[in-house]
Amino acid sequence: MSVSDYTETEGLPAADRTPYKPWSYDTANAKLYIPRLAAGQDRWFAAALSDQKGKAPSRLAVFAERPQHKRWEMVSVVDLANPKLPDIALYHDGYATAVAADGNKHLAADASLLRAAVLDNFATGGMHTGTKVFAPTEASKRQIEVHAKSGTRFGDQGTSVFAGAANRYTDAYALKTTDGGALILFSHMHTQTDAVAYSGLQINPGKEDRAWLHDVPRTSITYTFVCNDAATVPAKAAPSHLIGYTCARTDASGPPVPSWSDRA
Repeated sequence: MSVSDYTETEGLPAADRTPYKPWSYDTANAKLYIPRLAAGQDRWFAAALSDQKGKAPSRLAVFAERPQHKRWEMVSVVDLANPKLPDIALYHDGYATAVAADGNKHLAADASLLRAAVLDNFATGGMHTGTKVFAPTEASKRQIEVHAKSGTRFGDQGTSVFAGAANRYTDAYALKTTDGGALILFSHMHTQTDAVAYSGLQINPGKEDRAWLHDVPRTSITYTFVCNDAATVPAKAAPSHLIGYTCARTDASGPPVPSWSDRA
């Protein structure tokens, strides 16, 4: 996701690039959730972070140890739709409890089902899995709104279709909450394919697409997105709550219009 930001910026003319401004998280106000892990388990922790001093956390991040790289890395960061954090269950010494994010029969949903529900929000507006798994929240409503607005923006001159993509990021992380449920942080990938409705029309890429599409008109464009998601899941059979998500466009491709193909 970070690399795609650099790629997109490098595709812009120098005059259109936003000058880089150094930034940092307010570490004094950070809330760390460090799970007590058994010997041999992969080491990780979650952090609620704010980029404004003295403000409530606006993001949830996961940091994991990567022995192959000999360092710790931020592997997930989610923009929270609401600054109110879930109540994480803590031991008397302050450690959190890590629970299985996938295949956990003690939870109403696991990371795989949550991922399918998020994809359904984008693909169908939540008609199938999305609205069954998730109670309405600001985050889930926003995903459904993305589906609705994209599906009508071309009118009768084109279509916009969302679909799941082969997910490269299957790791997921979960912390036990005080109600017996869990906070689950996971990732997903999806595509959005815009296409003209009939021959003779073309889609002109925007300047943000230049790094991938090079200003060449297309008959269709498939965008690939990588996203991080966070949800609270109850222990009993009840809806889960999507509390935030963050997406980045990481690729774009599509066939040029015939005149450009002939020229090439």
